[in-house]
Amino acid sequence: MAGSTRPGSGKPAQQRFRAWLLEGLADRAKQQPGPHAQPADGERRHRWWQVMCLTGVDYFSTLGYQPGIAALAAGLLSPVATVVLVLVTLLGALPVYRRVAEESPHGQGSISMLERLLPFWQGKLFVLVLLGFAATDFLITITLSAADATAHVVENPQLADALHGRNVFITLILIALLGAVFLKGFTEAVGIAVVLVGVYLILNVVVVGVGLWHVATEPHVVPDWADALTAEHGSPMAMVGIALLVFPKLALGLSGFETGVAVMPHVEGEPGDTEERPKGRIEGTRKLLTTAALIMSVFLISSSVVTTVLIPQDRFDPGGEANGRALAFLAHEYLGNGFGSVYDISTIAILWFAGASAMAGLLNLMPRYLPRYGMAPQWARAVRPMVLVFTFIAFFVTWLFDADVDAQGGAYATGVLVLITSAAIAVTIAARRANQRGWTNAFGVISAVFLYTTGANIIERPDGVQIGACFIAGIIAISLLSRVRRAFELRVTSVTLDDMAERFVRDTAHRRIRFIANEPDARDAAEYRDKLHQIRSDNDIPPEDDLMFVEVTVGDPSEFESDLKVHGAVLHDRYRVLTLESSTVPNALAALLLHVRDATGQRPHIYFEWTEGSPLAHFVKFFLFGQGEVAPVTREVLREAEPERDRRPRVHVG
Repeated sequence: MAGSTRPGSGKPAQQRFRAWLLEGLADRAKQQPGPHAQPADGERRHRWWQVMCLTGVDYFSTLGYQPGIAALAAGLLSPVATVVLVLVTLLGALPVYRRVAEESPHGQGSISMLERLLPFWQGKLFVLVLLGFAATDFLITITLSAADATAHVVENPQLADALHGRNVFITLILIALLGAVFLKGFTEAVGIAVVLVGVYLILNVVVVGVGLWHVATEPHVVPDWADALTAEHGSPMAMVGIALLVFPKLALGLSGFETGVAVMPHVEGEPGDTEERPKGRIEGTRKLLTTAALIMSVFLISSSVVTTVLIPQDRFDPGGEANGRALAFLAHEYLGNGFGSVYDISTIAILWFAGASAMAGLLNLMPRYLPRYGMAPQWARAVRPMVLVFTFIAFFVTWLFDADVDAQGGAYATGVLVLITSAAIAVTIAARRANQRGWTNAFGVISAVFLYTTGANIIERPDGVQIGACFIAGIIAISLLSRVRRAFELRVTSVTLDDMAERFVRDTAHRRIRFIANEPDARDAAEYRDKLHQIRSDNDIPPEDDLMFVEVTVGDPSEFESDLKVHGAVLHDRYRVLTLESSTVPNALAALLLHVRDATGQRPHIYFEWTEGSPLAHFVKFFLFGQGEVAPVTREVLREAEPERDRRPRVHVG
């Protein structure tokens, strides 16, 4: 029964569940980073190679499905196309993200670099679009990795008969387990990641090494492959040209760079590091990115060679034994079912934990922006509700794609490529602003390569951008609705008065405190004289009562929360004026009134004039530009902020 309590529980079950679900909400009320972005207080940071394993569960785990996807996309040309991918990785993505690490050493990533380029609402909408693609990247990482882990379970020779046709069910279980981990608490991922990555890479060295040994000792396989390649594509120049065309289909091999920057706060720095310039952390992250890229490049090329040469092409087709699990197929084929099963278990574990890395990325990324923009409900600051939201979305995506790895590849590649392209453009602009002509030209070329790659991928597989568009539309719609719903919140984190403003308030604290809300125009003596006369006349204020003017200048109306700094001045030798800047006029006035009330113990009064025009038009103007009909909105903000009517500052309109 609702509201029932167990003996000794102290709280109703519903309240205890709510407290558990929203645990940590109040502590994060003013934090911009996500719950897993920064190490907890007292928690030690880790060496760069240990953190590399944390991001490596995403990056290295793509070996579980990348060779199979490459074989489907490029066929016999897979090794050549993979070489192109590696060149783009080492000469393109790696330099870009080494620069991103320098520009955003606190794990903000390339999105924050681009956020600074566009002011006002266009900047917010641009960030929301990038967040949509980021959500596509991370959520499809969860579902695709879980689906490929399922493929390794179902295709295991010892389990194939019992589990055949249960892919969706098994994938949903894996995603549910992932969600359960985060509901319980994701506190120490680095140690688990080091073990998983270490074991997985060692097993891959064995599988790839055995595969290369077979390639070297079976003299017919390479000539057979070369003959088939020549018969299919003709000259080497034609092969290179086709490889350049099909390379965008292999873009999954570029995943992991954005995650590598996101985990920067966990990298141990040097003793002389400061929060403004953590040089040791930046250098450690660069080592992380470089080492991971080199390791992955070696594995990508070698795995592509052995799988293409040793596995018949029809085995890669949907339903084939090597589809989505090419290296696992070789492990069973050449090392026996015992070793193959061990390899399957390791692959399943790292693929599943790659979803954990992506979930942590989502929980870090969204709280950095949406609450700061006022575009998320208050509960979005808590971990567990967001885990439930992302888990249910992952359920839906899994059902939609029928837990098919190949079907999700386009959406995944689109998310990855859009983020890398945006990062390339961001560092190009950063280099240009720093007057680094050489780097500007180099990053410009890299940006052009990724723009081509992204465009080619979208043209070839439009489903990826369609899925991304759905995420973008959902994020923008929910964000704007949340912003409208929270429009009347106080939205001011602190109020600070300078010495002159403090003196004005202190001098009037022993009598009734009256403010006049004034929209500054010419700010000459006539403006203040006429306004003062009108307010006294409209509200029958005695001549002996003091009044102060309050003027709010709107800065960036797209910002949601802000700090108020109030400055006092005496204009024209007689008019006391408080000036402040905020994203909205009504919220700033309400915050000032409540601050004065708390500082003096008196309920201040504020006086307005009615504004002519449509109420709906005024609300839109308030929502977009922070102004509109100020009087009723100020009163509504005060009503929400102070539920006790007897303690609420008084609003007068004439």
